[in-house]
Amino acid sequence: MTESANGLILRTRPLTETSLIVHWLTPELGRIATVAKGARRPKSPFAGKLDLFYTADFSFNRSRHSALHTLREVKLRETHRPLREDILRLQQAAYAAAFIEQATETDTPLPGLLALMENFLAALCGTPAIPQTVFAFELKLLRELGLEPDPAETRLTPGARQIARRLADDDWPQIFRVKPAAAQIVELRQWLHGFLISHLGRLPRGRMAALGEAI
Repeated sequence: MTESANGLILRTRPLTETSLIVHWLTPELGRIATVAKGARRPKSPFAGKLDLFYTADFSFNRSRHSALHTLREVKLRETHRPLREDILRLQQAAYAAAFIEQATETDTPLPGLLALMENFLAALCGTPAIPQTVFAFELKLLRELGLEPDPAETRLTPGARQIARRLADDDWPQIFRVKPAAAQIVELRQWLHGFLISHLGRLPRGRMAALGEAI
């Protein structure tokens, strides 16, 4: 049976010399994995359509025996090209994908996650990568997961608490207007570092790279 969905590519990896495994984030199905047979061949119908952080409409045949389904068709919608022009943007996008994969189960729909990730990537594509972008994504994702921390119940200074609330509540254009001091960035980094380890067991892969070497 063929099913249709729209989604964002979180990760890809080779399966064979000619085939590719594609991990998707979708609003209605959650995270699912598909195999794109022949995708690594030069003349494949999938050529140019399957890469990290591409969004697309796609169809697949659901497997009866495993969690790896067969990809049928892909209609590309967005490539988020600016991510590939700046290593820090790409590192922040990769960290966000790793966070989602660590914090969610496959085949578990969380409709707000795709919109959050798409809005985050769109914001990254239009502005320089800064630490508060990462903090805002962490806080917004934790809220979606029902794990939102309360800045009032921490040892953050009053200014850092106010910034944390804005990062959690504001939309992305407003977030880029938030200008924390260097000391406040350190406060927020350490606070969220401890919170993530406490609630997830370990930090999602790539957090230090996403925040930049200067932090």
